[in-house]
Amino acid sequence: MASQARKGGVSLPERRNPKKDDGGPGILAKISQSKIVARGKQYTSDTSFVVNKLIKSTGRAAWILSTTFLILVVPLIIEMDRDQQLTELELQQANILGTPPSGAAPALK
Repeated sequence: MASQARKGGVSLPERRNPKKDDGGPGILAKISQSKIVARGKQYTSDTSFVVNKLIKSTGRAAWILSTTFLILVVPLIIEMDRDQQLTELELQQANILGTPPSGAAPALK
């Protein structure tokens, strides 16, 4: 009678190889507690720490370089452009008036 299935229900098959509980740690527990895994975790932790520090210092260096460029180099570029425009304007005026440019030597006849 024990082998008869119940009406209207689902019967699960019996386990053929039930897990033997010998009280010892499983294979995953042994692997996760090994020295190799502990070293791997430590190396991973150290690597992530170094990478994090490197990213922060690179960001700081990029900030310093960009602000220095904006404060020192951009005004210099603007001033050089103004000087170039002024020189071109003087040359145009000299050509219109027919006088030699102020920086050029007079032509010999």
